[in-house]
Amino acid sequence: MVTRALDVILLGPPGAGKGTQAKRIAAAFELLHISTGDLLRDEVAKGTNLGQEAKGRMNRGELVPDELVGKMLAKRLHSQQAALGCAYDGYPRTTAQAVLLDGLLSELNRRVDVVLFLNVPDGELLARLTGRRSCPSCGAVFHLTTQPPKAEGVCDACGAALVQRDDDREDVVRERLRVYREHTAPLLEFYRGRRILREVAGGAVPDVVFQRMRDAMGSVKA
Repeated sequence: MVTRALDVILLGPPGAGKGTQAKRIAAAFELLHISTGDLLRDEVAKGTNLGQEAKGRMNRGELVPDELVGKMLAKRLHSQQAALGCAYDGYPRTTAQAVLLDGLLSELNRRVDVVLFLNVPDGELLARLTGRRSCPSCGAVFHLTTQPPKAEGVCDACGAALVQRDDDREDVVRERLRVYREHTAPLLEFYRGRRILREVAGGAVPDVVFQRMRDAMGSVKA
C-alpha cells in the first residue's frame, strides 16, 4: 500500500509487453492503469463530446492530436480511481506529450515518480509480433510459438479462424520499430536527464520481467 500518489510510466517498443506489465504494476500498487488507446475507445463507446471528436478524426484517417488526448487524460486523472496514482501504458510517446503530462499532474500536486523502460532486442520483438494470431470473433490472442491454439489456425474459445493482424506483418513491424525509435529516443533522454529513467531487460518471461521492474523501482514504491 502506497501512502501517497504514485505515478509510473512504462515505455518500450511495440511488443515489449508494456500493457501486460502496466496492468501488473497497477494491481500491485493499487494504481489506475491508463492506456491512451483504451481512453480513446472508452470515450468513443460512451459517445462523449471528446469521443465524437476523436472518432471523427480517426474515421478520416487523422491522428488524434495531443490536445484532445490531454483532455481525456485530464478527465481520468481527476477521477476517484486515479487518486492513488496511475500506471501509464506507453504514454507519453514524445517529449511534447511528456510536458503535457507534467502539467496535468502538477495541477494535482503530483509528478512522474519513475519511468520504466522495457528494453527488448529487435529479433525477439519481431518473433513476438509476427507470431501473434488473433480471433476476429471473440478477440482471443494466441502465439504460434509460446501459446499456440489447440488446432492450427482455429480459436480455442469460439472455433473461428485465426488471423494475423495487418500491423503484425514483418514489414509493418519493422516500420513501427523505426518510427518508435525516431520519436522515443528524445523522450528517453528527457527522463534520463531527470534521473527517473530505469532500464529493465524485457527479454524474459513476464514474471521475471515484473520482478525486475519492482527491483528497479527501489525506494520509489515505499
